[in-house]
Amino acid sequence: MASINENYLKLPGSYLFAEIARRVTAYKNENPSANIIRLGIGDVTQPLVSAVINGLHTAIDEMAQPTTFRGYGPEQGYDFLIQTIIDHDFTPRGVTLDIDEVFVSDGSKSDVGNIQEIFGLDNIVAITDPVYPVYLDSNVMAGRTGALDNGRFEKIVYMPCNAENQFIPELPTEKVDMIYLCVPNNPTGTTLSKAELTKWVQFAKANEAIILFDAAYESYIQEPDIPHSIYEIDGAKEVAIEFRSFSKTAGFTGTRCAYTVVPKTVMGRTASGEAHSLNKMWNRRQTTKFNGVPYIIQRGAQAVYTPEGQKQIKETIQYYMANAKIIREGLQSIGLEVFGGVNAPYIWLKTPNNMDSWDFFDKLLTEVHIVGTPGTGFGPSGAGYFRLTAFGSRENTEQAIERIKTKLSL
Repeated sequence: MASINENYLKLPGSYLFAEIARRVTAYKNENPSANIIRLGIGDVTQPLVSAVINGLHTAIDEMAQPTTFRGYGPEQGYDFLIQTIIDHDFTPRGVTLDIDEVFVSDGSKSDVGNIQEIFGLDNIVAITDPVYPVYLDSNVMAGRTGALDNGRFEKIVYMPCNAENQFIPELPTEKVDMIYLCVPNNPTGTTLSKAELTKWVQFAKANEAIILFDAAYESYIQEPDIPHSIYEIDGAKEVAIEFRSFSKTAGFTGTRCAYTVVPKTVMGRTASGEAHSLNKMWNRRQTTKFNGVPYIIQRGAQAVYTPEGQKQIKETIQYYMANAKIIREGLQSIGLEVFGGVNAPYIWLKTPNNMDSWDFFDKLLTEVHIVGTPGTGFGPSGAGYFRLTAFGSRENTEQAIERIKTKLSL
């Protein structure tokens, strides 16, 4: 009989969003007439903008002609998209990147999960708490975390983020090697200033640690003093890998396109102390295990950066941020303590009366037929918190908040 990777057995019983889906399905089966509004999982609802659709159609037509047909493409992504990314997302912010430092992929979730493969199993991992589950779970699967004990894995360094510390993680006091940061943050919707990010870069340099920086929501930043890339911080290209996505920026959750930046100056070490380029290792991993994003999709992503595309996706982002304002102000009007929703499409709230997060989930579902995400699903420090997203339609968002204001018993 084949043996299994027993690290999978260390994972909690169900992936967070699978458990949410199970509970909602069970309730819907028992209450088929319930009009359920979903403000839980962070999927977008607005369609792809016309500039992207036109880019996709043009690429489809190219695939129908012998002279412009494309077969296997480069695993790292086509140069036309990579150069466009560099020219629009980094050069205007004073960040210089080479074309072989950007890797196009099918999603930040994939890259965030897969990046740990190029790191040794003896590395100590630090995560903010609460945290996007993939950061932790992928390291559990790899065998880097030890056993689960009272809700925490024994080898993980947890960095609590809560209202008491304004959701700003403190620098670890112990040795860490891999540091996961998500800015703007999922799930809390909060951000870090340039001064705070500078502290992390300096810490990573001083301790020879690597920052795994998830910037999937950078396009939602509204305030001028919040960095959009960690590479805006001096020295970050020596210690940071950055993940970006078209999913929430341009509605690519169903078409799948993202990219990861691995500067050639980011180094890891062997057990004997010999330095090696993580860029080369990631390139080797991708060329072995990934066949690249389809040409059609990459042309659609390139269209995001046209003048029409930029105008259109900014309108969509502002649509979602208007939803965030409706949610934030509506919850505040009934006395709930609310965070986020200013530079990110997530609203993070304290559950009323210190209610358990899953109990509040059930209360919202059964009393007002609204689905959110329990904070405990994001880690121990998420206890007593709850996440709502701004990715619904305007009609559903307004209706959901009206239900909460008028029908939810607090």
